[in-house]
Amino acid sequence: MRKLGLIGGMSWVSTRTYYDHINRIVQASKGHLSSAPLLIESLDFSELYGLSSASDWDRAASVLGASARRLADAGATALLIGANSMHKVYDRVAEQAGIPVLHIAECVGERMAADGVATAALIGTRNVMTENFYRQRLIAHGVTLLPPDMKNVETLDRIIYDQLMRGKVTREAERALKTIITVKEQEGAKAIVLACTELEMVVDVDANVLPIYDCTRIHAEAAANWILGAA
Repeated sequence: MRKLGLIGGMSWVSTRTYYDHINRIVQASKGHLSSAPLLIESLDFSELYGLSSASDWDRAASVLGASARRLADAGATALLIGANSMHKVYDRVAEQAGIPVLHIAECVGERMAADGVATAALIGTRNVMTENFYRQRLIAHGVTLLPPDMKNVETLDRIIYDQLMRGKVTREAERALKTIITVKEQEGAKAIVLACTELEMVVDVDANVLPIYDCTRIHAEAAANWILGAA
C-alpha cells in the first residue's frame, strides 16, 4: 500500500472522520487486521479561522504549504487537505507539495458527472458557497449549481463553527439542515453537495429527500483508492 498524508486539524472532528472512512475502506479491501498507512499533521485551526483579507489567505497558503512539504519529506506519496474551505489555497499548496494533492471538489465533480447529475445545491461554509474557487470545479464537470441563499449562509456558519467543530450535535441543527435540503428540492435541485467536512454529523447522508454527495466521504474514498493503488 502507498502512504498518504493528511493535512488535518481543520477541525479535529473532520480529521477523525477522514481517518475512520479511509481505514474502513482499506480494511474491507485488505482484511480485518489491516489499517491505512497514513501520515497526519493536525494544524491548530484557531490560527486559521476567520480568514478574510488577501494577507490572511497568503498566511494560510504558507502554513498549509509548509505542512505539505513536511508530509512529503516524511514519505507521503500523495496528500489530502482535510477541509473544503482551505481548498481556496489548493493551487499554492499543490505547487509546494511536489506530490499529487487530491482536490476534494474534483473528486466530487467526477462522481456527479458519472452519475449524470445536472442540477445541485451546494451547502457548506460561507466561502465555499459564495466564492468561485469551489463552485467552478463542479461547474466544469457539467453540474449547474443553484445560487446560494444568504440566510442559509448565516445559519450554516453558526451551526458549523459554533457547534459541529466542537463535536456538538443538536436537534436544532438537524432540523435546520433538513429544512434547507427540503427547500432546495422545491427550488429544483436534484442533489445536494455536502461541502463541509462536519455536516455529515447532522445530515443522514444515506437516507434523505435528495441524493447527498458527501464531499468528505467521496474524498476519503479517493484517498483509500490511492493507498490501495487503484487510483
